[in-house]
Amino acid sequence: MEVTAKKTKPLRGIITIPSDKSISHRAAMFASLTGGRVKITNFSNGADCHSTLNIIRDMGCEIEIPSEQTIIVDAKNAYKQKLDNYMLNCGNSGTTMRLFSGIIASKEDIAATLYGDESLSARPMKRIILPLELMGAKIRHNAFKAPLFIKGVELFPIDYKTPVSSAQVKSCVLLAGLNTTGKTSVTEHYISRNHTERMLKYLGADIETENNTVCIKKSSLEPKDISVCGDISSAAFFMAAAAMVPESDIVIKNVGLNPTRTGIIDVMQKMGADIEILQQQTVCNEECGDIRVRYSGLKGVTIDGEIIPRLIDEIPVIAVLATQAEGTTTIKDAGDLRNKESDRIKCLVNELKKTGAIIEETPDGMIVEGKIDIKGGCQTECYHDHRLAMSLYMLGLVSKEGIEINEFQWVDISFPEFLGLVKDLTDY
Repeated sequence: MEVTAKKTKPLRGIITIPSDKSISHRAAMFASLTGGRVKITNFSNGADCHSTLNIIRDMGCEIEIPSEQTIIVDAKNAYKQKLDNYMLNCGNSGTTMRLFSGIIASKEDIAATLYGDESLSARPMKRIILPLELMGAKIRHNAFKAPLFIKGVELFPIDYKTPVSSAQVKSCVLLAGLNTTGKTSVTEHYISRNHTERMLKYLGADIETENNTVCIKKSSLEPKDISVCGDISSAAFFMAAAAMVPESDIVIKNVGLNPTRTGIIDVMQKMGADIEILQQQTVCNEECGDIRVRYSGLKGVTIDGEIIPRLIDEIPVIAVLATQAEGTTTIKDAGDLRNKESDRIKCLVNELKKTGAIIEETPDGMIVEGKIDIKGGCQTECYHDHRLAMSLYMLGLVSKEGIEINEFQWVDISFPEFLGLVKDLTDY
């Protein structure tokens, strides 16, 4: 599907963005581990989260859907059927594959093959295989990539220092430790997003955090209902658009404001964006609130160090925003972007150059010059990467001749409502 994003009038209005994908994944997975009945409200419609939902169904959970975006997980029979090889399709979801690897590795008498699409099969899995093997896990793999064949065994606890700050690596080890006698710890150089720790704590796990280290002991999870807040990674596209398009003024309702995810707000405010937080509250151990963004003049900044794990998914749209900021924006310490759905550094730089942006690739990031009049009038590729597609679309809203984006259907992976919400803010 080809979509063309054209220069627009100001964005105005109030929208509610989709539920948080990271939290939705974990809500379904952890519900499957409770042995009870859990209602999850505002569950994500994205294809990735439905890959997780399909897997817990394969593992014996009964799923009811009483209304749109509300699901009930009945886990009384979960993980009880001892099979030699469950075939678990993770689709395009790295979160699904990496977190379920920790769960399956610790489930004795269960074996499973975790596989996915072409994109997922090319992504690195060594980062979770190595710590799981240190715990005694039995894993066969394709040169440290999917498919992964995992035979569940009794694991032993470890104290693991991650070579890269990654919520998926941390979560994988913690989920293995959840079913392992003794204390398992994970230490990161910089703190990555902590939805796993927060939800496990909410569900009664014996888990503690001190500085950059998380420790977990073998625990049973309580079947408590979970409400999922809106996804700040999805909100980021609209935040950037409102900050770039003159005279824009929008409010985004019920957005997750977990401090490990709000790097995008910190960076945009450093750039001079007019952002206000309204109606802040805590729900199911997660902060959430409304975000108001108004157009304002922007300036270039340097983004590096400990903030990178707090905004790693938002870097493509930050690069777009930087084209409309006076001066130079430098992004460093973001080499892990090369291991996402695409090599996000190389692909983003290549496609932004087509539009007229002044941007250069570096080994661990990029340098963007602004403020630039974006000519557009070009055809771009998204490389099967939903975040790259949406970032290019938002740049099209300030282009002179529009930007055409091929294979835009990849946006459905995380944000099938995207184009409808753009229309809501521009069709008034």
